[in-house]
Amino acid sequence: MQFSDRRNTTRWIIIFASFLIVSLILWNTYTFFQIFKNEERLKMNLWANAQKTFINANETTDVELPLQIFSNNTSIPIILTENDSIINTVNIDDIIVKDKDKAVDFLHNLRSENEPIVIEYVPGKFQKLYYGNSSLLNKLKYYPIALVLIIVLFGGLVYNFYRSTKMATQNKLWAGMAKETAHQIGTPLSSLIGWVEILKSEAVEESTTLEIEKDIERLQTITDRFSKIGSEPKLEPKDIVAETQQSYDYLQSRFSKQIEFSFQAPQTKIMVLLNPTLHSWTIENLVKNAIDAMKGKGKLALEIKQEGDLVKINVSDTGAGIQKKQFKAIFEPGFTTKKRGWGLGLSLTKRIVEEYHKGTIKVLQSEIGKGTTMQVILKKIV
Repeated sequence: MQFSDRRNTTRWIIIFASFLIVSLILWNTYTFFQIFKNEERLKMNLWANAQKTFINANETTDVELPLQIFSNNTSIPIILTENDSIINTVNIDDIIVKDKDKAVDFLHNLRSENEPIVIEYVPGKFQKLYYGNSSLLNKLKYYPIALVLIIVLFGGLVYNFYRSTKMATQNKLWAGMAKETAHQIGTPLSSLIGWVEILKSEAVEESTTLEIEKDIERLQTITDRFSKIGSEPKLEPKDIVAETQQSYDYLQSRFSKQIEFSFQAPQTKIMVLLNPTLHSWTIENLVKNAIDAMKGKGKLALEIKQEGDLVKINVSDTGAGIQKKQFKAIFEPGFTTKKRGWGLGLSLTKRIVEEYHKGTIKVLQSEIGKGTTMQVILKKIV
């Protein structure tokens, strides 16, 4: 608990420090922006004074300094007006200058950016100097936005890295727990096999010991499944019809008679690269989910068919159905509509089918109140 608290405290310290750094950067950027804006205002005041001197100049007036001030302005756009008419423009595109409507629109933009400077060149006569922000100031204005976007992107990358690392750790934990469970089940299984042999020697009815042996084989299969979690399974050429029917028959014999089972498949072999243990797990999960959806009463149909180089396994039920918006969500870890359950069955099934067997699994069709068809697609061995 103390370790967890320290880790959470460290995390909040990092978040607060990051927020403080970002705030300081934004505040400094804003400060620089205001400094540059004030400097440009001073330049425009000089430009206005130079304009006044130039207008009132005579033969003896030294206009070298005003001309130098005019020529030094290469980045700040200026519109000079008198009696609301444009009389001069500086650093503005000729396309705007030649189009009266565009020039008026541009003047409105300048008016919104900065307060105009009034030039009284002679008593009672005025000109107004409208100016905009220089290209440097405009770039600086958008710099905080770019900075925030970069920080958000960086934060997203850190979050994804943290999340993927956490998920990888959780996967290792689950794999370790599964392997340990398989190891723990192995000990009582060995004992049960010994007890079955004793029952046989005591002349117990053969049908009884046969059923016990079937359940022991099932436990061995489950143990084998758990031992394969977290490791790359071995695939081998198998007849998918026979492998599927074997799992189907076992499940059929152990569920209520209120479930009407049907199995339909080609009479010929269909060879597919399979791991029999994991394929059996896939069929079991799909059949159990279908039975749960029907609440233990209804029709369950399993169909195997070929289409070109593909083999398709359809598991249909007459259960409650699935909303279309949940077609993908049902395969996510933790998703479940049952009061009890971890929501891992279909997630594991998807992993077995798509990651291990390189196939696909999907909700083929579903209708609320009428039922659902799940489909597994695998490639045949040509």
